[in-house]
Amino acid sequence: MAYDTDDHEIHYCFPDINSSCIKGKRTSYDYYFMYMFFSLLSAGTVFLNLLVIISISHFKKLHTPTNLIILSLAVADMLVGLIVMPIQAIKLIETCWHFGDTVCRLFMLIMGLLLTASLSNVVLIAIDRFVAVCHPLQYPQKITMIRMLIIIFLCWFFSSAYNIAIVISISHRTDVCYGECIIMLTFEWRVIDLIFSFLFPCTLIIILHLRIFYVAQKQVKVINSLMKSGKFIMEGSVRRKSESKAALTLGIIVAIHLLCWIPYYILTLTENTAIPPNILYCLIWVLYVNSCVYPLIYALFYPWFRKSIKYILTFRICRPASSRVNIFTNQPS
Repeated sequence: MAYDTDDHEIHYCFPDINSSCIKGKRTSYDYYFMYMFFSLLSAGTVFLNLLVIISISHFKKLHTPTNLIILSLAVADMLVGLIVMPIQAIKLIETCWHFGDTVCRLFMLIMGLLLTASLSNVVLIAIDRFVAVCHPLQYPQKITMIRMLIIIFLCWFFSSAYNIAIVISISHRTDVCYGECIIMLTFEWRVIDLIFSFLFPCTLIIILHLRIFYVAQKQVKVINSLMKSGKFIMEGSVRRKSESKAALTLGIIVAIHLLCWIPYYILTLTENTAIPPNILYCLIWVLYVNSCVYPLIYALFYPWFRKSIKYILTFRICRPASSRVNIFTNQPS
């Protein structure tokens, strides 16, 4: 129920409970606008990532180790749009948590799992591109489909175990009123989370991509000089140039991911005390909106993704043998 700002009466989340939180006031316009906005954002995130999942799953030409990581990332992002965004939107709009402590802990577990798995997949993207660009001859032997499937499974498994341990250790705060769902980690867990969920992966990602761009630039310069001199370009050289382009695109994805995560961890370091509530919510939602950005980047940089979208939206994927269509035909590398 929405409450107008001209109503000076205090409303509580649970009027029959003495320790109930005070319910925030919103105008009817704000109330319905926010529900409409967050509903569209959630639906858009699910739809865009579902296009990525269907594309990579359906077309056999896209069954590569790199695309497996993109598929795993899209699954995590789709679940953020399907589960995390709607629940967080209800929590933000209603200003009360109506689902109890058990559901609160379960929600924190799912949210932590999806965000950790998303970050793990971005680390895998950096490692995969590092091997592809810096060690192209060894890439087919080192990075196989089976190995990548095992690695992705382990990332999800350890992300689950890590977040289960965090949720179990969450302490009960006596100063919290009834109707809130917040995380209260011990100092030890905050340090562990800062190191293993932010400093270590982000440092690794940055170091790997600096090395990737250095090697890629050298390779592109060599290939361009050969082309200008009119010398024959071997297929391997062309492939390395294509790998460099892919590294640049995935580097943009990684950069956007880091830009969204850094404010979030600044927020956790301040323990939410030094940041106004409106800025706090903006920082959290920047992290969630990150989940719907990647498909837009794929559509902008990958011709194969644009072509696969046409197949999906026109239902041509329902035709027999459509999975064996070469969606790279007549597309630039």
